Amino acid sequence: MPNPVHMPDTLIDLHADLLRLARRLAQNEAEAHDLTQETLLRLWQRWAALEEIEDLRAYARAALRNLFRASKRRTPMQPETDAPEPCIDPNVFGVIALRELVAAITRLPEDQATLMRLVARGETSPQVLAHAIGCPTGTVMSRLARARAQLRTEMHLDANAPVKSLL
Repeated sequence: MPNPVHMPDTLIDLHADLLRLARRLAQNEAEAHDLTQETLLRLWQRWAALEEIEDLRAYARAALRNLFRASKRRTPMQPETDAPEPCIDPNVFGVIALRELVAAITRLPEDQATLMRLVARGETSPQVLAHAIGCPTGTVMSRLARARAQLRTEMHLDANAPVKSLL
């Protein structure tokens, strides 16, 4: 079981797997997102009690299935058009990841952070970046490489993860 300090990372890692399962069980996309969010919320609320669980993924999947079954016993089936919208934006984990990336960029050395902010705004040409900050193209390339390596480490991405995983 991971350290409680890493709880959000663990829950984020479970999100995609739980959503796939919820999509197979649910009647529509909104219900799938609701099931996933409710399962993650319940796991988060019981985080301290989960330290004894050896396989959190299996536990989370069983919790989602049980939640689905319980919801079917309580409420009659609704037509897809009458289903309520999810109460939590399904993109919330993407927003959290983006905030973590912005925070990680601010922790970079200033020369690297400046370049990453320019790249985040859409400028990807090394020549244009070099002109913008007033240094050689080779320097821009090495600073970007070091910045991306540091961001991959901070964002818990594989060292070979594609650049588009960052920005």
